Amino acid sequence: MTSSATHQRKDKSAQWHDVLSELYSKFQQHGEQAVDTFDDEDVHQARVNCRKLMTLLRILDPNDQTELLPLFKKAQKRLGKVRDEDVLIDAFKQRRKQAKQQEQDHLVKLLKAVIKEQKQHRRFYRKKLTSKLPQLQGKKLHKKWKPFLEEQLPKLVADSDVNRLMRELEISYEQKKKTYRQIAKEQGMEADDTLAALHKVRIAAKEIRYTAEAASFALNAKFRDHEQLYKNIQKELGHINDRHVWIEALEELKPKRVTFDVEVRDALIDELRNEMNAAIRENERVI
Repeated sequence: MTSSATHQRKDKSAQWHDVLSELYSKFQQHGEQAVDTFDDEDVHQARVNCRKLMTLLRILDPNDQTELLPLFKKAQKRLGKVRDEDVLIDAFKQRRKQAKQQEQDHLVKLLKAVIKEQKQHRRFYRKKLTSKLPQLQGKKLHKKWKPFLEEQLPKLVADSDVNRLMRELEISYEQKKKTYRQIAKEQGMEADDTLAALHKVRIAAKEIRYTAEAASFALNAKFRDHEQLYKNIQKELGHINDRHVWIEALEELKPKRVTFDVEVRDALIDELRNEMNAAIRENERVI
């Protein structure tokens, strides 16, 4: 290997080192704050930085030689459960505010019951986060992280090809779109299998987006606009997924736990289903 090639490899390795170190620091910082205060932005940022770390590790270490990925994956799960409840509660609060303005008292009462139920779920997940996250961010992770950065990283960087991975992710995304369209054609766009397939399309778009964002410094120019492109796709598909999640939350309400009017609940489910179907039709060009 020439001295120029060696220097280039060292520069590339140093670049990965700096990016990974910054993400790790942010993950630790926001994770500690999330456990301490449950601030929704800290939960969100800890989750985002954890996901970026997972994305880069999948590029560098697809076979998990470092044994780091399972630790980040468990942390992501714990943060994700709390974050999903934060988002769900906020969405129902916004709808309750609108219902109050329109003096829809029965709907306000229903949404109050939904929020109460989801807050109970969030308390459970927050308790899990407090119990698990400090362990997942602690000694076991540090013990693996330091040798990864200082010893294993240069070889992993030399062997990785993020541009090839982006091409593979794009192919996977197109295949998932094809599967979704086939299931939608056979079963209809409201079928559970159809919505599950659509969710997989959204996850595939998210994977491309996060790879384009987290590894932008290592990508060829043609891939650098992918972050915004797939962020927009993910956002649009997210509106559809949100309605699906809200419908499930309403369907899971237990009369013995909270008081609500079933007819009002069913009317809101119909409204959300109409919103979801309208969003699917509006995004047919994407999916």
